[in-house]
Amino acid sequence: MNQEKGSRVTLQQVADHAGVSRATASLIVRGSKLVADSTRKKVQESMNQLGYVYDRVAANLRSRNSSTVGLIITEIGNPFFSELLVGVHQVLDEEGYTVILGTTFESAEKQDQLISTMLEYRVGGAIVSPASGSAADTLNRLRQWDIPVVLVTKEPPHANTDYVGIDNVLGGKIAAEHLIAKGHRRIAFLGGPSESSARLDRQQGYMDALQQAGIGYDESLILTSAASRQGGREVVQQILKHTNPPTAAFCYNDIVAFGVMLGLKEAGLVPGRDFAVVGYDNIEESAFTDPGLTTVMASPMLVGTNAANLLHHRITSKTVDEEPQRIILKPELVIRGSS
Repeated sequence: MNQEKGSRVTLQQVADHAGVSRATASLIVRGSKLVADSTRKKVQESMNQLGYVYDRVAANLRSRNSSTVGLIITEIGNPFFSELLVGVHQVLDEEGYTVILGTTFESAEKQDQLISTMLEYRVGGAIVSPASGSAADTLNRLRQWDIPVVLVTKEPPHANTDYVGIDNVLGGKIAAEHLIAKGHRRIAFLGGPSESSARLDRQQGYMDALQQAGIGYDESLILTSAASRQGGREVVQQILKHTNPPTAAFCYNDIVAFGVMLGLKEAGLVPGRDFAVVGYDNIEESAFTDPGLTTVMASPMLVGTNAANLLHHRITSKTVDEEPQRIILKPELVIRGSS
């Protein structure tokens, strides 16, 4: 076939080349399971030979039903989100969706740009881990376009939409209770961005545990930082200079806790012996640190599968306007050598 340079290969040309009907070729590019594997392979070979590219946006406009889903997360380097992505894909891949991934790096402005881009691509729905300080109006833009959105991990005030996450207040409480049971009375809460709703909830649980144990709340033991190893390293260096330093720390997440343990070692202290550390998330790496990290299991993969199932339900049942659902998972403490 002599294809004019620069012109777009059509689906009809692919069908003719493969010797099938256009309807059959259309089923294959849309991921239908109703076509025999031998036919699918033949059409895919024709697509590769001809250089066919599926115009998903145009198809969405024609059908008024998008098979593309937007996924917006805050950090690509945090393994928590890698595990959450696995859970999302386990569901959405099976249901035939294509996932567009965007990362905000905790920037509300970047988040707004990503939402605009996803609206341009006519996504059928979105799963969003909101950037810290997100305004509910920004996230509600998706709902104004009748596009279902499920929030995960953080829930901004007045965001009237579906949410899947962990009980962060309870998670903070069981972490602090564990350290109290170990005899600690000077317990720091370290790391995380100050505007994060998840951080504020974990801090509330930490404070509840102190109060119930009759331990006075010391604001000077609560320090914010970037949710990174370097952030954890910096805040533990700072807290160790305190005139009455703590003997233990509950950290915003595991990544911060890894930085805290590094900072302790640099200061000549042994985590778990000289200073107790508890993280949050139970990412895979937490089991392989030296010592192993005691942490609150936040089940990121389960959060992802629940969010994807809820979003698929909203898309297929067209129930965007129904009362928002909140799926709250129960945290568990995983005890290792760091505490």
